[in-house]
Amino acid sequence: MLRFPGKNDQRLSRKTDEISAKWQSASVTRQTMTGISAVDELVGQALEILDAFGIPFEGMTKLRKRRMAKAFVAVAGLRPGLSWKDAIASAQKYRPRSREVISWMNQHLGENISSGSYDDVRRKDLVLLSEAGIVLKAAGNEGAAPNDGTRGYAISPGFAVQIRKFGTPGWGASLPGFMANKQTLADALRRERRLAMLPVKIGDVDVVLGPGKHNQLQKAVIEQFLPRFGHGAEVLYVGDATDKFLFLNAERLSELNFFEIAHDKLPDVLAFSSEKNWLYLIEAVHSANPITPLRKRNQEQLTKGCTAEIVFITAFLDHASYRKFSGSIAWETEVWMADAPDHMLHLNGHNFMGPHSGAKSN
Repeated sequence: MLRFPGKNDQRLSRKTDEISAKWQSASVTRQTMTGISAVDELVGQALEILDAFGIPFEGMTKLRKRRMAKAFVAVAGLRPGLSWKDAIASAQKYRPRSREVISWMNQHLGENISSGSYDDVRRKDLVLLSEAGIVLKAAGNEGAAPNDGTRGYAISPGFAVQIRKFGTPGWGASLPGFMANKQTLADALRRERRLAMLPVKIGDVDVVLGPGKHNQLQKAVIEQFLPRFGHGAEVLYVGDATDKFLFLNAERLSELNFFEIAHDKLPDVLAFSSEKNWLYLIEAVHSANPITPLRKRNQEQLTKGCTAEIVFITAFLDHASYRKFSGSIAWETEVWMADAPDHMLHLNGHNFMGPHSGAKSN
Protein backbone atom coordinates (compact mmCIF):
# COMPACT_ATOMS: atom_id res chain seq x y z
CA MET A 1 0.00 0.00 0.00
CA LEU A 2 1.32 3.45 -0.96
CA ARG A 3 2.01 5.80 1.91
CA PHE A 4 1.88 9.56 1.39
CA PRO A 5 3.81 11.92 3.59
CA GLY A 6 1.83 13.24 6.51
CA LYS A 7 2.27 16.31 8.69
CA ASN A 8 4.67 14.54 11.02
CA ASP A 9 6.87 13.52 8.10
CA GLN A 10 6.87 17.07 6.75
CA ARG A 11 7.81 18.46 10.19
CA LEU A 12 10.63 15.89 10.48
CA SER A 13 11.87 16.79 7.02
CA ARG A 14 11.89 20.50 7.87
CA LYS A 15 13.72 19.77 11.13
CA THR A 16 16.34 17.70 9.29
CA ASP A 17 16.84 20.50 6.78
CA GLU A 18 17.24 23.02 9.60
CA ILE A 19 19.85 20.87 11.36
CA SER A 20 21.71 20.34 8.07
CA ALA A 21 21.66 24.06 7.32
CA LYS A 22 22.92 24.89 10.83
CA TRP A 23 25.72 22.31 10.50
CA GLN A 24 26.78 23.72 7.11
CA SER A 25 26.63 27.25 8.51
CA ALA A 26 28.73 26.24 11.51
CA SER A 27 31.23 24.58 9.19
CA VAL A 28 31.53 27.74 7.08
CA THR A 29 31.84 29.82 10.27
CA ARG A 30 34.66 27.58 11.54
CA GLN A 31 36.50 27.92 8.25
CA THR A 32 36.00 31.71 8.26
CA MET A 33 37.18 32.04 11.85
CA THR A 34 40.27 29.92 11.37
CA GLY A 35 40.92 31.05 7.82
CA ILE A 36 41.65 27.51 6.78
CA SER A 37 39.62 24.84 5.02
CA ALA A 38 39.73 21.13 5.72
CA VAL A 39 41.78 20.63 2.55
CA ASP A 40 44.20 23.42 3.52
CA GLU A 41 44.59 21.88 6.96
CA LEU A 42 45.38 18.50 5.41
CA VAL A 43 47.88 20.09 3.02
CA GLY A 44 49.58 21.93 5.89
CA GLN A 45 49.88 18.69 7.85
CA ALA A 46 51.29 16.90 4.81
CA LEU A 47 53.95 19.58 4.38
CA GLU A 48 54.82 19.34 8.08
CA ILE A 49 55.32 15.58 7.70
CA LEU A 50 57.41 15.94 4.54
CA ASP A 51 59.55 18.64 6.15
CA ALA A 52 60.18 16.34 9.13
CA PHE A 53 61.22 13.60 6.68
CA GLY A 54 63.78 15.97 5.11
CA ILE A 55 62.13 16.86 1.82
CA PRO A 56 63.82 20.06 0.53
CA PHE A 57 61.40 22.93 -0.13
CA GLU A 58 64.09 25.37 -1.24
CA GLY A 59 63.19 27.11 -4.49
CA MET A 60 59.64 25.71 -4.59
CA THR A 61 56.70 27.99 -5.27
CA LYS A 62 53.69 27.83 -2.95
CA LEU A 63 51.68 26.18 -5.75
CA ARG A 64 54.35 23.53 -6.34
CA LYS A 65 54.48 22.66 -2.62
CA ARG A 66 50.69 22.34 -2.48
CA ARG A 67 50.63 20.06 -5.51
CA MET A 68 53.34 17.86 -3.98
CA ALA A 69 51.47 17.72 -0.67
CA LYS A 70 48.17 16.85 -2.35
CA ALA A 71 49.79 14.11 -4.43
CA PHE A 72 51.27 12.71 -1.21
CA VAL A 73 47.83 12.79 0.45
CA ALA A 74 46.28 11.08 -2.58
CA VAL A 75 48.84 8.28 -2.55
CA ALA A 76 48.12 7.82 1.17
CA GLY A 77 44.43 7.50 0.33
CA LEU A 78 43.42 10.38 2.60
CA ARG A 79 40.77 13.08 2.25
CA PRO A 80 39.10 15.56 4.59
CA GLY A 81 37.36 13.63 7.33
CA LEU A 82 40.07 10.99 7.62
CA SER A 83 43.08 11.19 9.92
CA TRP A 84 46.68 10.21 9.33
CA LYS A 85 46.18 6.94 11.18
CA ASP A 86 44.14 5.93 8.12
CA ALA A 87 47.11 6.32 5.75
CA ILE A 88 47.38 3.35 3.40
CA ALA A 89 50.71 1.64 2.64
CA SER A 90 51.77 -0.52 -0.30
CA ALA A 91 51.06 -3.75 1.58
CA GLN A 92 47.38 -2.88 1.55
CA LYS A 93 47.23 -3.13 -2.25
CA TYR A 94 46.23 0.52 -2.75
CA ARG A 95 48.56 1.56 -5.56
CA PRO A 96 47.10 4.46 -7.57
CA ARG A 97 48.52 5.21 -10.98
CA SER A 98 49.23 8.76 -12.16
CA ARG A 99 45.78 9.38 -13.59
CA GLU A 100 44.21 7.95 -10.44
CA VAL A 101 46.29 10.31 -8.30
CA ILE A 102 44.94 13.20 -10.39
CA SER A 103 41.39 11.90 -10.08
CA TRP A 104 41.73 11.69 -6.28
CA MET A 105 43.09 15.24 -6.07
CA ASN A 106 40.25 16.53 -8.24
CA GLN A 107 37.53 14.66 -6.36
CA HIS A 108 38.68 15.12 -2.77
CA LEU A 109 41.30 17.88 -2.62
CA GLY A 110 39.85 20.75 -4.63
CA GLU A 111 41.94 20.45 -7.77
CA ASN A 112 40.84 20.63 -11.38
CA ILE A 113 43.73 18.96 -13.17
CA SER A 114 43.45 17.55 -16.67
CA SER A 115 44.02 13.80 -16.86
CA GLY A 116 46.40 14.60 -19.72
CA SER A 117 48.80 16.06 -17.15
CA TYR A 118 49.51 12.62 -15.74
CA ASP A 119 53.24 12.84 -16.50
CA ASP A 120 53.55 15.81 -14.14
CA VAL A 121 52.71 13.46 -11.27
CA ARG A 122 55.87 11.45 -11.95
CA ARG A 123 58.17 14.26 -13.03
CA LYS A 124 57.09 17.01 -10.63
CA ASP A 125 54.57 16.15 -7.93
CA LEU A 126 56.11 12.94 -6.58
CA VAL A 127 59.68 13.04 -7.84
CA LEU A 128 61.24 14.21 -4.54
CA LEU A 129 59.15 11.83 -2.46
CA SER A 130 60.18 8.93 -4.68
CA GLU A 131 63.85 9.90 -4.46
CA ALA A 132 63.56 10.06 -0.68
CA GLY A 133 61.97 6.60 -0.51
CA ILE A 134 58.78 7.89 1.10
CA VAL A 135 56.71 6.94 -1.94
CA LEU A 136 57.35 3.79 -3.94
CA LYS A 137 57.09 4.64 -7.63
CA ALA A 138 56.54 1.08 -8.88
CA ALA A 139 54.82 -0.59 -5.94
CA GLY A 140 54.40 -4.30 -6.52
CA ASN A 141 56.14 -4.02 -9.90
CA GLU A 142 59.64 -2.79 -9.09
CA GLY A 143 61.10 -3.69 -12.48
CA ALA A 144 58.58 -1.61 -14.47
CA ALA A 145 59.92 0.99 -16.89
CA PRO A 146 59.31 4.68 -16.05
CA ASN A 147 56.72 4.98 -18.85
CA ASP A 148 54.92 1.73 -17.95
CA GLY A 149 51.24 2.62 -17.54
CA THR A 150 50.70 -0.15 -15.00
CA ARG A 151 53.08 1.37 -12.46
CA GLY A 152 51.35 2.38 -9.26
CA TYR A 153 52.44 4.56 -6.35
CA ALA A 154 52.28 3.64 -2.67
CA ILE A 155 53.54 4.85 0.67
CA SER A 156 56.62 2.91 1.75
CA PRO A 157 55.68 0.57 4.62
CA GLY A 158 58.41 1.89 6.93
CA PHE A 159 57.36 5.51 6.47
CA ALA A 160 53.67 4.57 6.71
CA VAL A 161 54.18 3.38 10.30
CA GLN A 162 55.58 6.77 11.28
CA ILE A 163 53.04 8.74 9.23
CA ARG A 164 50.14 7.08 11.06
CA LYS A 165 51.46 8.53 14.33
CA PHE A 166 51.10 12.13 13.13
CA GLY A 167 48.78 14.12 15.37
CA THR A 168 49.42 11.86 18.35
CA PRO A 169 52.04 12.08 21.15
CA GLY A 170 53.77 9.15 19.49
CA TRP A 171 54.73 11.26 16.48
CA GLY A 172 57.13 13.59 18.26
CA ALA A 173 58.40 10.92 20.62
CA SER A 174 59.33 8.46 17.88
CA LEU A 175 60.44 10.82 15.09
CA PRO A 176 64.09 11.33 16.21
CA GLY A 177 64.68 7.59 16.47
CA PHE A 178 62.94 6.95 13.16
CA MET A 179 65.12 9.49 11.34
CA ALA A 180 68.34 8.78 13.27
CA ASN A 181 70.07 6.56 10.70
CA LYS A 182 68.50 8.08 7.58
CA GLN A 183 70.23 10.56 5.31
CA THR A 184 67.49 12.93 4.23
CA LEU A 185 67.15 14.06 0.64
CA ALA A 186 67.72 17.66 1.77
CA ASP A 187 71.06 16.66 3.35
CA ALA A 188 72.07 14.62 0.30
CA LEU A 189 71.36 17.49 -2.08
CA ARG A 190 73.20 19.98 0.13
CA ARG A 191 76.20 17.64 0.20
CA GLU A 192 76.13 17.29 -3.58
CA ARG A 193 76.02 21.05 -3.91
CA ARG A 194 78.96 21.44 -1.53
CA LEU A 195 80.95 18.90 -3.55
CA ALA A 196 80.16 20.83 -6.72
CA MET A 197 81.32 24.19 -5.32
CA LEU A 198 84.34 25.75 -6.99
CA PRO A 199 87.07 27.10 -4.68
CA VAL A 200 89.20 29.91 -6.12
CA LYS A 201 92.22 31.67 -4.64
CA ILE A 202 92.24 35.43 -5.22
CA GLY A 203 95.40 36.83 -3.73
CA ASP A 204 95.29 35.82 -0.08
CA VAL A 205 91.53 35.35 -0.11
CA ASP A 206 89.74 32.02 -0.56
CA VAL A 207 86.54 32.46 -2.57
CA VAL A 208 83.97 29.77 -3.32
CA LEU A 209 81.96 29.98 -6.53
CA GLY A 210 78.70 28.09 -6.87
CA PRO A 211 78.35 25.10 -9.21
CA GLY A 212 77.63 25.50 -12.91
CA LYS A 213 79.41 25.97 -16.21
CA HIS A 214 79.38 29.75 -16.00
CA ASN A 215 81.31 29.67 -12.75
CA GLN A 216 83.61 26.94 -14.08
CA LEU A 217 84.55 29.44 -16.77
CA GLN A 218 85.06 32.26 -14.27
CA LYS A 219 87.37 29.98 -12.30
CA ALA A 220 89.32 29.25 -15.49
CA VAL A 221 89.60 32.97 -16.26
CA ILE A 222 91.12 33.63 -12.82
CA GLU A 223 93.37 30.57 -12.68
CA GLN A 224 94.37 30.14 -16.35
CA PHE A 225 93.76 33.28 -18.39
CA LEU A 226 95.10 35.93 -16.03
CA PRO A 227 98.37 34.12 -15.17
CA ARG A 228 99.06 33.79 -18.94
CA PHE A 229 97.86 37.13 -20.31
CA GLY A 230 97.22 39.33 -17.28
CA HIS A 231 100.69 40.90 -16.85
CA GLY A 232 100.52 40.38 -13.10
CA ALA A 233 96.90 41.50 -12.88
CA GLU A 234 95.09 41.42 -9.56
CA VAL A 235 91.42 40.51 -9.47
CA LEU A 236 89.27 43.43 -8.26
CA TYR A 237 85.80 42.01 -8.75
CA VAL A 238 84.06 38.65 -9.29
CA GLY A 239 80.31 38.13 -9.30
CA ASP A 240 78.27 34.98 -8.74
CA ALA A 241 74.67 34.16 -9.63
CA THR A 242 73.83 33.91 -5.92
CA ASP A 243 76.07 36.76 -4.79
CA LYS A 244 76.63 39.66 -7.17
CA PHE A 245 79.49 40.99 -5.04
CA LEU A 246 81.17 37.70 -4.14
CA PHE A 247 84.58 39.38 -4.26
CA LEU A 248 85.05 43.13 -4.46
CA ASN A 249 88.04 45.43 -3.93
CA ALA A 250 86.02 48.64 -3.90
CA GLU A 251 88.91 50.75 -2.60
CA ARG A 252 91.20 49.83 -5.51
CA LEU A 253 88.44 50.40 -8.06
CA SER A 254 87.76 53.80 -6.53
CA GLU A 255 91.44 54.70 -6.90
CA LEU A 256 91.11 53.91 -10.63
CA ASN A 257 88.03 56.15 -10.81
CA PHE A 258 85.94 53.22 -11.96
CA PHE A 259 82.20 53.79 -12.40
CA GLU A 260 79.68 53.15 -9.63
CA ILE A 261 80.17 49.52 -8.59
CA ALA A 262 76.45 48.97 -7.93
CA HIS A 263 75.74 49.52 -11.62
CA ASP A 264 73.84 46.66 -13.27
CA LYS A 265 76.18 46.62 -16.28
CA LEU A 266 79.18 45.19 -14.46
CA PRO A 267 81.17 42.52 -16.31
CA ASP A 268 81.74 39.11 -14.73
CA VAL A 269 85.40 39.70 -13.79
CA LEU A 270 87.48 42.85 -13.34
CA ALA A 271 91.27 42.64 -13.07
CA PHE A 272 93.94 45.35 -13.07
CA SER A 273 97.55 45.18 -14.25
CA SER A 274 99.60 47.93 -12.60
CA GLU A 275 102.51 46.91 -14.86
CA LYS A 276 100.54 47.92 -17.97
CA ASN A 277 97.94 50.18 -16.36
CA TRP A 278 95.30 47.96 -18.03
CA LEU A 279 91.91 47.18 -16.58
CA TYR A 280 90.52 43.93 -17.96
CA LEU A 281 86.73 43.86 -18.40
CA ILE A 282 85.99 40.16 -18.84
CA GLU A 283 82.67 38.56 -19.76
CA ALA A 284 82.50 34.81 -19.08
CA VAL A 285 79.96 33.59 -21.63
CA HIS A 286 78.18 30.28 -21.23
CA SER A 287 74.71 31.04 -22.53
CA ALA A 288 74.48 34.81 -23.04
CA ASN A 289 76.08 38.29 -22.91
CA PRO A 290 79.27 38.41 -25.01
CA ILE A 291 80.84 41.81 -25.56
CA THR A 292 78.73 43.04 -28.46
CA PRO A 293 79.25 46.44 -30.16
CA LEU A 294 76.44 47.93 -28.04
CA ARG A 295 77.77 46.47 -24.78
CA LYS A 296 81.28 47.66 -25.64
CA ARG A 297 79.95 51.16 -26.35
CA ASN A 298 78.10 51.24 -23.02
CA GLN A 299 81.18 50.09 -21.13
CA GLU A 300 83.35 52.69 -22.87
CA GLN A 301 80.95 55.44 -21.85
CA LEU A 302 80.83 54.21 -18.25
CA THR A 303 84.65 54.03 -17.99
CA LYS A 304 85.42 57.42 -19.58
CA GLY A 305 86.84 58.75 -16.36
CA CYS A 306 88.83 55.63 -15.50
CA THR A 307 92.58 56.29 -15.15
CA ALA A 308 93.45 52.81 -16.50
CA GLU A 309 93.20 51.74 -20.13
CA ILE A 310 90.45 49.27 -20.88
CA VAL A 311 90.92 45.80 -22.38
CA PHE A 312 87.75 43.95 -23.38
CA ILE A 313 87.79 40.15 -23.13
CA THR A 314 85.04 37.67 -23.97
CA ALA A 315 85.81 34.23 -22.53
CA PHE A 316 84.29 30.89 -23.54
CA LEU A 317 84.62 27.35 -22.26
CA ASP A 318 85.37 25.95 -25.72
CA HIS A 319 85.33 26.56 -29.48
CA ALA A 320 81.79 25.24 -29.83
CA SER A 321 80.50 27.89 -27.43
CA TYR A 322 82.49 30.58 -29.23
CA ARG A 323 81.02 29.66 -32.62
CA LYS A 324 77.50 30.32 -31.32
CA PHE A 325 78.40 33.96 -30.62
CA SER A 326 81.23 34.65 -33.07
CA GLY A 327 79.08 36.86 -35.31
CA SER A 328 77.98 39.17 -32.49
CA ILE A 329 81.29 39.94 -30.76
CA ALA A 330 82.57 43.51 -31.14
CA TRP A 331 85.68 44.42 -33.12
CA GLU A 332 88.72 45.63 -31.21
CA THR A 333 88.13 43.15 -28.41
CA GLU A 334 89.82 39.88 -27.44
CA VAL A 335 88.48 36.33 -27.22
CA TRP A 336 89.85 33.56 -25.00
CA MET A 337 88.77 29.91 -24.81
CA ALA A 338 89.45 27.68 -21.83
CA ASP A 339 89.99 24.59 -23.99
CA ALA A 340 92.94 26.35 -25.70
CA PRO A 341 94.30 28.42 -22.79
CA ASP A 342 97.62 29.38 -24.40
CA HIS A 343 96.00 31.16 -27.35
CA MET A 344 93.76 34.15 -28.01
CA LEU A 345 91.70 35.52 -30.85
CA HIS A 346 92.28 39.18 -31.65
CA LEU A 347 89.47 41.01 -33.42
CA ASN A 348 91.24 43.71 -35.47
CA GLY A 349 92.96 46.83 -34.19
CA HIS A 350 96.45 48.24 -34.35
CA ASN A 351 98.01 45.84 -31.87
CA PHE A 352 97.44 42.29 -30.75
CA MET A 353 96.69 42.68 -27.07
CA GLY A 354 95.65 45.73 -25.14
CA PRO A 355 93.58 48.90 -25.50
CA HIS A 356 92.45 49.87 -29.02
CA SER A 357 91.30 52.94 -30.90
CA GLY A 358 89.27 55.29 -28.77
CA ALA A 359 91.30 54.39 -25.68
CA LYS A 360 94.43 56.08 -24.37
CA SER A 361 97.55 54.65 -26.05
CA ASN A 362 100.07 52.87 -23.90
